[in-house]
Amino acid sequence: MRLIANPSGRSLAGELKVPGDKSISHRAVLLATLADGVSEIRGFLAARDTEAMAAACRLLGAGIHNRSDEVLEVVGAGLHGLRKPERPIDLGNSGTAMRLLAGVLSAQPFSSRLVGDHSLSARPMKRVIEPLTAMGASIASDHGTAPLSIAGGTLSTLEYRSPVASAQIKSCLLLAGLCAGVEVSVQEPEVSRNHSELMLASMGADLKVQDLRVTLRPVRRLDAVDFQVPGDPSSAAFPLAAACLMPDSRVQLSGVCLNPTRTGFLQTLDAMGARVEVHNQRTVGGERLGDILIAYCGTLKGLDVPPEWVPSMIDELPILMALAATADGRTRIRGAAELRVKESDRIAVMARGLATLGVSLEEFPDGIDIHGGPVAGGRVDAAHDHRCAMSFLVLGQAASAPVAVDSSEMIGTSWPGFRTEMVRLGADIRSAGGES
Repeated sequence: MRLIANPSGRSLAGELKVPGDKSISHRAVLLATLADGVSEIRGFLAARDTEAMAAACRLLGAGIHNRSDEVLEVVGAGLHGLRKPERPIDLGNSGTAMRLLAGVLSAQPFSSRLVGDHSLSARPMKRVIEPLTAMGASIASDHGTAPLSIAGGTLSTLEYRSPVASAQIKSCLLLAGLCAGVEVSVQEPEVSRNHSELMLASMGADLKVQDLRVTLRPVRRLDAVDFQVPGDPSSAAFPLAAACLMPDSRVQLSGVCLNPTRTGFLQTLDAMGARVEVHNQRTVGGERLGDILIAYCGTLKGLDVPPEWVPSMIDELPILMALAATADGRTRIRGAAELRVKESDRIAVMARGLATLGVSLEEFPDGIDIHGGPVAGGRVDAAHDHRCAMSFLVLGQAASAPVAVDSSEMIGTSWPGFRTEMVRLGADIRSAGGES
């Protein structure tokens, strides 16, 4: 699918509630499945990735119903009540769902098979297969990628030092230990998202967090709780960036997750000179959230992004690259090799697209240098990556001519209403057929 961003010259204005956080939505429905009792999830992200996780949980025995547009009800199967799926579990494009479920299913008394689309089947799964195998799991994979054939069984304790900061690896191993009834300890080199830890603790898990190490000890059950999913900061990054690009823009986003492991993009915007205000901060269900107001303040400044900021905005780096294309001076990003193994090689996809639009840059194995300046129009390929597609469409608002973005159909994996909401704020994004 091709979408076209037209540089209208209009400012963006209005209020917006971004969709529910994808990471938290995945974990909420899976943990509710493992709980005893009935959980309510408010603000669950209704998108292809999270719906794939919900469908998987139904196959494993959870009762999942939409009580309303805002409330998803989950009747849990319990830690030891999952049932053998009657067919392979198709997780579409969701790497999070596959890695988290690999941990859960490795500890079950039945076999299962996880499959996905072409993109998911090319993404690395050895990062969870190897530590799960060290626990005693039996996982068959031809090339360290999906499909995964899992022969569930008894697992042993694990003390694991992860080579990368990854909430997916950490959560996978914690869930394996939880379901197997064994102690698991994971040490990371840097801080990663801690949504799983916060949610598990609220459900009665025996969890200890000390610096960069998290340890989970066996419990007999998880208690059902009600979850409130805050707005996704990774989705919020797109209208925030658009407001930074278009003169006289003023946009407010309500109820956005401000978990300290997720605020790197806001920190970077501030360092580049953006006018960002956070109001009405509160804590709901253990997660910090607030309302973000951003107003255009002129051309942003290029920045050497501290590598320690990268894990807290790994999904926002494509839109940061788009912003850097118009900034004054050079923006330098390093320590981002993880982008090479996302839904696409995001460093390469963004570098090719930006170069097509006349942006001067140098690509590196773990990052990129971008020299800001005028952005031309042109036709770019998002490589079926939702975040790259949205980044190019936002950048197109500030280009000198239309930017056509091919392979944009995957936007629906994280924000099905992206185009509608951006147009409502004042952006000009149309389908190739001309529909706005």
